[in-house]
Amino acid sequence: MPRNAEVIRQWTILREIERARTAGVTIDDLASQCSVTTRTIRRDLQALEEAGFPVYDDKSRDDGKTRWILNGQAFKGLAAGLTLSELCALHFSRSLVESLAGTPFKSDVETAFEKLTAALTPHMQRFLDQLPRVLSTKAQPQAPDGGVRRSHIEARALEGSLHQREAAITYYSKSSGRTKEYLVHPYRLAYAQGALYLLAYVPEYREVRTFAVERIQELSLREETFTPIEELPEEAFPHSIGVHSGPPERVEIEFQPAVADYVRARSWHPSQQLRETENGGVAVALDVCHDPALRSWILSFGPFARVLLPGALAKEIAAQFEEAHAQYRVPST
Repeated sequence: MPRNAEVIRQWTILREIERARTAGVTIDDLASQCSVTTRTIRRDLQALEEAGFPVYDDKSRDDGKTRWILNGQAFKGLAAGLTLSELCALHFSRSLVESLAGTPFKSDVETAFEKLTAALTPHMQRFLDQLPRVLSTKAQPQAPDGGVRRSHIEARALEGSLHQREAAITYYSKSSGRTKEYLVHPYRLAYAQGALYLLAYVPEYREVRTFAVERIQELSLREETFTPIEELPEEAFPHSIGVHSGPPERVEIEFQPAVADYVRARSWHPSQQLRETENGGVAVALDVCHDPALRSWILSFGPFARVLLPGALAKEIAAQFEEAHAQYRVPST
């Protein structure tokens, strides 16, 4: 993950410069914090400048040391550079922040919206507050609020991913129904379907596994660092229509005319291919992994969906329908 490591390091540099505020931070300090050479830090600073970040070197200190500072003045014109329509759109989209509930960025996003909203006059804000009456959003299901303890776990997981530090976690597995200790290499936090997940390499199993943050009971960072040995795709869970990691397999499902329009009108997965059927229905082919999300999606269509491929999945869905039917069977008197 050489490119990922570079981006993470440059993000760390920005954060450290911002934290230092007017005091600034030296290249030597940054090199020490990032465990790289000063030459690497100079290249990173140059890359940040070329990308448009307002970092600059301050040589006016009495001790003769050059310190790097973030020019906050450069962002004062941000609101002025937005059109009224853009400001209105951003103000209204605050309702979408609910989809970030439970992530370590929630408070930062809310603060950013408050600052953007401050650029609007009170009259504009009152007008925009009426918009939900004619255009509204529905938040997706959320994981239960874990309070301060959960926030600390999320923060440590994020820090471990950014600084590539080994972590020890205590995790409750829903599938096995037991709690286990893991030594992991945190690779990434992924937000999906209203919950936060930690994707981490587990040396014991020599593979990347997915851990639901809500089921991490303890997480402590170790001083030891790691070098990622597996490149993760940019998109989280790319082969699943839900939250799962695994190899994709061709799946084909035939939908009856009663639900065909609904199925056609949506993109269920980037790999999907549609084929019209003779009875007015539609067949959908997907390259996805077999997981609970796929089975739940198929089952949600009831008798209006039939698995064509693979045969093993068709048998599994049929068995689940039979189990459901047995639960609703009225006992004879």
